[in-house]
Amino acid sequence: MCSCHHCETGEMDNISSATVFTLTALNGTSWTSRFIIFVFVLPAFFLTLFLNSTLVLIIVLEKSLHQPMYIFLCNLSIHGLYGATGFYPKFLFDLLVETSLISLQECIIQNFVIFTYTMSEFTNLTVMAFDRYLAICRPLYYHSIMTTVMVWKCVVFIWMFPCCAALITILMTLRFPRCETQINKLVCDHMSLEKLACYTDTAQFVLNGLFTCVFCAFVGFLFFSYVKIIIVCKQSKQTQKFKSTCLPHLIGFCNYIVCTLVDAFNTRFGTSYLSQALQNFMSVTYLVIPPLANPLIYGIIMSPIRTKIIYIFQGNKYKSTNSAEK
Repeated sequence: MCSCHHCETGEMDNISSATVFTLTALNGTSWTSRFIIFVFVLPAFFLTLFLNSTLVLIIVLEKSLHQPMYIFLCNLSIHGLYGATGFYPKFLFDLLVETSLISLQECIIQNFVIFTYTMSEFTNLTVMAFDRYLAICRPLYYHSIMTTVMVWKCVVFIWMFPCCAALITILMTLRFPRCETQINKLVCDHMSLEKLACYTDTAQFVLNGLFTCVFCAFVGFLFFSYVKIIIVCKQSKQTQKFKSTCLPHLIGFCNYIVCTLVDAFNTRFGTSYLSQALQNFMSVTYLVIPPLANPLIYGIIMSPIRTKIIYIFQGNKYKSTNSAEK
C-alpha cells in the first residue's frame, strides 16, 4: 500500500512539475488540411501586418491627423500588430510540425500577450467612445478635457491597466500545481493556463469575478455613450458627423464584442455541440478578425484617412506614369 501511495505521489509530482505542454487542437487534422490552412493563414498574417502598419504610418506622418481620435485609432492598430504577432507565428509553426508543443515559459508569454491584447483592445475602444461622447455630447468641454496631457494619460492607461491585470492574473494562476499537460486549443490563453491547475481557490474566483465586473462596466459605458451620441446626432440632425466619426467606432466595437462572445460560447459549449475544426476557428476569432477588420473599417469609412490613402496611391501612380513616359 505504501509503495503504491509513493508511486501515485511521485506520478503527481512529475505532472505538477511538467514544463512542456501539448496543444491538441490540430491532432485530428490531416497534412493536406494543415497545408491548405497554412496557405490561407500566411497571407492573412501579412495582410494584417500591412494594413495596420499602413494605418499607423499614415497617422504618424500626417500632421492633420494628430488629433485625439486618430491617436487612439493609431494605438488600436498597434494593438492589432501586437495581437497578430502573439498568435500567427506560433500557429503557423504548429501547422508544419506533427506535435504542437509549448513550454511553460512560452505559454506564460503567449498568455500575457493575448490577455493584454484582449484587454487593451477593449480599453482602447472604451476610451475612443469617451472621446466621441465628449466631442458630440459635450463639445464646449471637449478641448478643455481632452488636452495633450489627457490624451497621453489615456494611452498609458490603455496599456498599463491590461499589463498589470495580466501580471496579477498569471502570478495568481502559477501558484497552483499543474495536473494537466494537454491544452485543447490553438493557443495557450488565460483559461487554458488556469485549466492546467490541479485546483483553484476563492481568491482566484474573486479575481476572475472582478475582471468580469470591469469588463461589464466597460460594455455598459460603451452602450451608454453610443446611445447618447445617436440621440444627440438625431436631435441635431448631425447624421453625416455620426457616419464619419462614430459609425466606424460602433462597427469596430460590435465586431469585437461578437468575436469575444463567439469565443466565450465556444469555451462554454463548444466541446459538446461543435466539431473540432469549428471550435478551433471560434477560439481565435477575436485574435484574427478585429486586427484584420479594424484598419479596413476605419480606412474606408473615415474620410480623412480614406482621402490620404487615395492621395498616396494616386501619387505613386502618377510617379509611375511619369517614369514610364520618360
